[in-house]
Amino acid sequence: MDNLRRTNASASVAAPSGNALRLGPLPDREGWRAVGEITSATCPAWERTLKQLTLGMALRKEIVGLLEMSAVTFVDVAGASALAVAAQDLSAERRIVIERPPATLPRLLDMFWPDLPVIEVVAR
Repeated sequence: MDNLRRTNASASVAAPSGNALRLGPLPDREGWRAVGEITSATCPAWERTLKQLTLGMALRKEIVGLLEMSAVTFVDVAGASALAVAAQDLSAERRIVIERPPATLPRLLDMFWPDLPVIEVVAR
């Protein structure tokens, strides 16, 4: 694990509703795993993770950044917007692959960012 991933390698944020978001690097491959809910209350931690993902991609000259989201139960517009903003900063040859997101995320991306080819959703 490189220095970037050792720094703040995982984070846990509790939302006022009691729902939490846990974020950490994947143990078996490059990328990040999210668990919980991504809402306006947990969005700052989500944004930091997206920044680490895209910065790590640039430093390691990776084409794909992976987000594993099978244990995410909900993503609101703030969370989808943070993802879209992070993706818009990528060069055309790079992309973010989202594995098994909750159904709300692909719907929000299709609704508000239909022409954002740097995000690839691998469905449930």
